[in-house]
Amino acid sequence: MNIHPSDFLPFTMSPLEILVRGTLMFWFLFLIFRFVLRRDVGSAGISDILFVVLLGDAAQNAMIGEGTGWADGAMLIATLVAWNYLLNMLGYYFSVFEKLTDAPPLLLIRNGRALRRNWRKEHLTDLEIEGKLRSEGIEAMSDVRKMYLEPDGSFSVLRRKR
Repeated sequence: MNIHPSDFLPFTMSPLEILVRGTLMFWFLFLIFRFVLRRDVGSAGISDILFVVLLGDAAQNAMIGEGTGWADGAMLIATLVAWNYLLNMLGYYFSVFEKLTDAPPLLLIRNGRALRRNWRKEHLTDLEIEGKLRSEGIEAMSDVRKMYLEPDGSFSVLRRKR
C-alpha cells in the first residue's frame, strides 16, 4: 500500500467551514458547561475541560481519517486553541470576560445558617456539606461564619471567631 502525501495533506472541506463549525461547537458546549453543568470539587476550569474534550475529538477525527484529512483536523485544532487562548487572555485583562468564563463564588452558609436556596442551585446535599465541614475540623454549622463553593468547585470555609 503506497501512501502519498497528497492523500492526507490537502483539505477535504473548506477551511472556512471548519472554522465556523469549530467556533459554533466551542461556544455551544462552552455555554452548556458554564451555565448547566454542576461544579465539582477539584475540577479544572470550564474552558480547560471543554478544550481538552474538543481537542481530543478533533485530533481523533484527523488521525483516523473518517472523512477528514490531516489538514482539516489541524485547522479545527487551531480554531479551538485560538478560542481557548482568547478567552483566557480576555479573562485576565477584563473582568467582564472573567465573569463569563468563571462562575462567581456561591455563598452556602452565612453566620451558621444554611442558605438552602444556594445549595439547591448546585444540588448539594446535607451529607456533602457536613462532610466538607468535618474535613475542615468543624463539628457544627453554627461554628461557620461563611462557606463558599468556589468557581473551580472547591469549598472555602471561614470559621466564626469565639
